[in-house]
Amino acid sequence: MDNFSRKFLTEWRKLGLPFENETFIAAVSGGADSVALLLVLHELRERKKLKNRIVIAHFNHNLRGEESEKDVEFVRSLTTKFNFEFVLGISDSKFEISEKGNLEQNARNARYDFLRETAENLRAYGILTAHTLNDQAETFLINLIRGSGLSGLSGIKAKRFLVSEKGSKEEGEKGRKGEREKASENSLSPFLPFSLSQPRIIRPFLNWARREDTENYCRLHEISFRYDTMNEDLAFQRVRVRKILLPLLKEFNPKIIENLANTASLLREDFEELNSFYEGKINQFETETLSIKDLKTLSSATLRHGLRHWLKLKRGNLRSLEIKHFEAIENLINSRKSGKIVELPNSEMIVKERGKLIFEQKVIEIAPN
Repeated sequence: MDNFSRKFLTEWRKLGLPFENETFIAAVSGGADSVALLLVLHELRERKKLKNRIVIAHFNHNLRGEESEKDVEFVRSLTTKFNFEFVLGISDSKFEISEKGNLEQNARNARYDFLRETAENLRAYGILTAHTLNDQAETFLINLIRGSGLSGLSGIKAKRFLVSEKGSKEEGEKGRKGEREKASENSLSPFLPFSLSQPRIIRPFLNWARREDTENYCRLHEISFRYDTMNEDLAFQRVRVRKILLPLLKEFNPKIIENLANTASLLREDFEELNSFYEGKINQFETETLSIKDLKTLSSATLRHGLRHWLKLKRGNLRSLEIKHFEAIENLINSRKSGKIVELPNSEMIVKERGKLIFEQKVIEIAPN
């Protein structure tokens, strides 16, 4: 067994994953990272180290025409070659390439909805993805540039429960406190209303493998991999970080990838410690509206943590929210006048009215043709 496989097996143990009698969905796009994931799962299965059912899942976003179709056939051929089960998802949405600000997120949401539904249908223990140290470092920098708080700088989790955007929002608005309390012992995010039946998303490369490691592992096994031409498009922020910013930072520190990923890991430990501390204080934010009088009694740290929780329940996520939005809400709380609002992304707003904060979604009227 080579070093790559040994490290993978060690991480499998660290994450507390079962070695047999469970089903896992492995997300394979055809790129080097996901092909390496398929190969290492095959190797460990052949060596009788893993005795789980592995189903390879590929999602065709239909963004690159013939290239996308070739990705499908490539992954399908690999699953046949290595005797895996295969499931294919095809996007039924038409993403606008010109809307690059939303394209990545829309595509990601569609892909994860497919993976979640596949896992639920097969009653899978978890979904394996091939995120690496590079992905962690890139995410850290993107969130740093965006002005994220401790949560964003904590980066990607190696293991968490997966829910749909719609499901998260609906469950949050209903309260579902009983289920949340029941699930909190097993969830890495105790404030979210996860049920114990929801699949986990697991990233067994995240804490140790670099992109060059996955590429070398593919070459070692003499298996080619697909290359997404959109990874060269500098219109995407992640591509600019990967192609421009990280190479520049490497001139200052050759180990910048590892250092940024380690920093994210340390911050995540601090963030989860704070989560445990605030858990008993967060219930007052699980209401339809928030009492300004009560909010004024809280420390700044508790207030921001609670506002993040409240907005996550109302919106389904915290995407596009920046420090300036939370600062504006705090200013709204402390101002003496009612009837003021704070504009949020996606046509959302916070309204101060009659001593309460109210979350509202603007109604956009579309003129008839």
